[in-house]
Amino acid sequence: MSVKTVDFLASARRTLRIEREALERLEGRLDDRFDQAVRMLAECRGKLIVCGMGKSGLIGQKMAATFASTGTPAFFLHPAEASHGDLGMVGRGDVVLLLSNSGETEEIVRLVPALRRLQLPLIALTGNGESSLARHADLVLDCSVAEEACPLGLAPTASTTTQLALGDALAVALLEYRGFTADDFAAVHPGGALGKRLLTRVRDVMHTRPDLPQVAEDAPMREALFEITARRLGACGVVDRSGRLTGIITDGDIRRALEKGAQLLEARAADIMAGGPKTIAADALAVDAVNAMQEHAITCLFIVDGAGQPEGIVHMHDLLRAGVI
Repeated sequence: MSVKTVDFLASARRTLRIEREALERLEGRLDDRFDQAVRMLAECRGKLIVCGMGKSGLIGQKMAATFASTGTPAFFLHPAEASHGDLGMVGRGDVVLLLSNSGETEEIVRLVPALRRLQLPLIALTGNGESSLARHADLVLDCSVAEEACPLGLAPTASTTTQLALGDALAVALLEYRGFTADDFAAVHPGGALGKRLLTRVRDVMHTRPDLPQVAEDAPMREALFEITARRLGACGVVDRSGRLTGIITDGDIRRALEKGAQLLEARAADIMAGGPKTIAADALAVDAVNAMQEHAITCLFIVDGAGQPEGIVHMHDLLRAGVI
């Protein structure tokens, strides 16, 4: 293999242009067959079986994972293993999505009669509408490309990009059809950072009594300073006689009051507090608390009940420790 000088940026731009144009042509070809495919999958009473060989198989694995994580029960079936017993994982009521750019992949074509015997609907994603696979499928989605990004025209590149994009389009259309929500998504993503962001509620990380810093409006600032220092949250809530949260005193409020010449130890909490404090519900997602803090450039939020009385406080540090950020 000889080594030659290559303009890497030019090569990259050519690859991206070819794949972008392939996707644009794919978009232009979408028709009623895509609509039929979505409806076929939506009406499936079993599982979606995704099957492909080689690079198409790798795309198929990603497709199956995307479908499964967005509300469509799915798994990937290796076509070679299917012919040696794994076909037993397929049952009546399933729908099969077969991937083959050429439509003549031996392992896929050989599997079709067995799937037919099970009377399963077959959807083909192929670049060859005249292929053996296309002729035996119930529905064909055209993934053809004018050229591969590989200058040899051998390595699947643009063709696998269109397969992947079409799989995503199917999954998203099904997600929208089923009304799949963020809560549904969280239910199947309980682990890792994503799970923490989707499942952690404010009530899971907030401080409650006796660690809730608050004073009455007429309390001397000495008492408010003690609360701020003792609770180590950099803030203290201020409540009226009915116990309703009316303000907040933060380290910043104290500094600003001192800069204005306030006699801090002679003042009352109501004199120093900032009115209209930002609050959040205990059942809100913790990530919503993060967004609110970032939007208002603050580091803590009070949680109030239906009567407006404080029941908790959450600090940015709590969200960091919980892995929400």
